[in-house]
Amino acid sequence: MIELDWRGRIAVLTMKYGKANALDIALCNEIVRLFGELRNTAEAIVLTGQGKIFSAGVDLIRATDGGGEYLREFLPLLSKAFDAVFFHPRPVVAALNGHAIAGGCVLACAADRRVMASEPGRIGVTELLVGVPFPAVAFEIMRAAAAPQHFAEIMFGAATYPPNEARERGLIHDIVAPERVVGHAIAAAETLSALSPAAFALTKVQSRQAAQERLQRSGTSIDAAVREIWLAPDTLKRMRDYVARTLKRS
Repeated sequence: MIELDWRGRIAVLTMKYGKANALDIALCNEIVRLFGELRNTAEAIVLTGQGKIFSAGVDLIRATDGGGEYLREFLPLLSKAFDAVFFHPRPVVAALNGHAIAGGCVLACAADRRVMASEPGRIGVTELLVGVPFPAVAFEIMRAAAAPQHFAEIMFGAATYPPNEARERGLIHDIVAPERVVGHAIAAAETLSALSPAAFALTKVQSRQAAQERLQRSGTSIDAAVREIWLAPDTLKRMRDYVARTLKRS
């Protein structure tokens, strides 16, 4: 599901879960588990995928098939997975080997630095096209990553962007040839891990402080509203229509 490889003290996590590394209960649990275990053993983490997809986001087929019972279990785990990456105390670098869509984009943007292959991938949050809102931590991750002048466009426009446009909007930092993505990400992780761990961790806490305070203040109520919308019959119908229109057609 997720392969762990060590490059010195850098942990390289490669998602190998189906064709699209779609986020479901099992994959979210594995992300939470590994990021928890690596808190005290890895000096930095590189997260990547395989083939032409980093992650296509939430497994909508599983979500619609499982309905409310599945979603009640899944949504808190999705937030925990995002939280585990976003608030991890050590450097985290996302090596985007390909497409990072919807929840896959959020997962990538939870990292401290994002390296993307020059082709063929696209990145963006398409949640509103599907008809679902963002869990509180997912929204905060996107707020932290996106260039402020492009934030509304990214969130409400629900578009996906090729690498050059994504970098302009703050979704990624570096663009390299596909065969160099993981190596470049490891080098970036090594540079960040050479900094004082205590100073880096505190600086990261400070950089996430406003997001953390908003989550503590209103995250629970927002997630309750998010859950209500995700579980609504009309939303499930929109999700099924989206799957029929896009995923199954492809």
